[in-house]
Amino acid sequence: MPRRTFLEAIRDAQYEEMKRDGRVFIMGEDLSCNLFGTATGLADTFGLERVRDTPISEAGFVGAAAGASMVGARPIVDLTIASFIYPALDQVFSIIAKSRYLYGGQARLPLVLRAAMFYGNANAAQHSDRPYPMLMTMPGLTIIVPSNPYDMKGLMKSAIRSDDPVISLEDGTLWTAREEVPDDEDFLIPLGKADVKREGTDVTVVAIGGAVRHALNAAKTLEKEGISIEVVDPRTLAPLDRETIIRSVCKTGRAIAVDPAHRTCSAASEIAATIVEEAFEYLHAPVIRLTTPDTHIPFSPPLEQGLYPSKESIIRAVRRLVGAAEPEPKISGE
Repeated sequence: MPRRTFLEAIRDAQYEEMKRDGRVFIMGEDLSCNLFGTATGLADTFGLERVRDTPISEAGFVGAAAGASMVGARPIVDLTIASFIYPALDQVFSIIAKSRYLYGGQARLPLVLRAAMFYGNANAAQHSDRPYPMLMTMPGLTIIVPSNPYDMKGLMKSAIRSDDPVISLEDGTLWTAREEVPDDEDFLIPLGKADVKREGTDVTVVAIGGAVRHALNAAKTLEKEGISIEVVDPRTLAPLDRETIIRSVCKTGRAIAVDPAHRTCSAASEIAATIVEEAFEYLHAPVIRLTTPDTHIPFSPPLEQGLYPSKESIIRAVRRLVGAAEPEPKISGE
């Protein structure tokens, strides 16, 4: 299998699905200049009818994609940065998420909205959001947050083939990650299925997006201390694979939810609530949430980097859960 970066996996998925299905097309700002590399060569191969540059009007082109999907096309909308979805939220929440329900199943909206979570790079408050918790509250949307190139390609191809709207939130801290990715044009990863990235017996760590690699690195360190960590990657946040999470917690008896988004009403909060509701009798200790505190992201790199969950914060939380360390003063976000 060829080794591909996270961004190359996105490009490959789009290329293969555009080649397979003539109804698939891409639209977004500055696609022709290929700002991030996810559209390399697509305009040359498929032409400008299927690789469309748009004006800087997210509400306009997201609404256009919704209409196109209702009449038989399968658009992929590149929103560039996740924060740019905000001007289009009326289209996303009022039209895209609700139309199949409002029209009694007569309308299908097979479209994908792609957005990069461009945090951790001194992009300041307006360009560093991780908005998936807000989007999770709206029924009718499938939301994926892949954590590696392999999953990125398989989930993206499934999203493009889905007859329902999918929002792909792509973690910018993973862009240069490289691994072997199948070049099979029918390689798919089913939506709504979590993946156990590492088996363990002492603590379940449910990690989202870029936090998965921190959890895996923490597990390697803790293994030397005789602590066995199971790492669960939801991959899809809506619908959330609760069964896999609960099965893991019932085995380990301890759980940590690691989420780069803000703490209040976070995906970590939903995961923690699910564990308490469905596996309380199996818990040996309280569920811990490791998140970003409820503050806007500063421009200053030294101030920003300390806000997000990390390998070190996961190790501290695990040690507290298994009684291998004295409790530390609680800080915002942990």
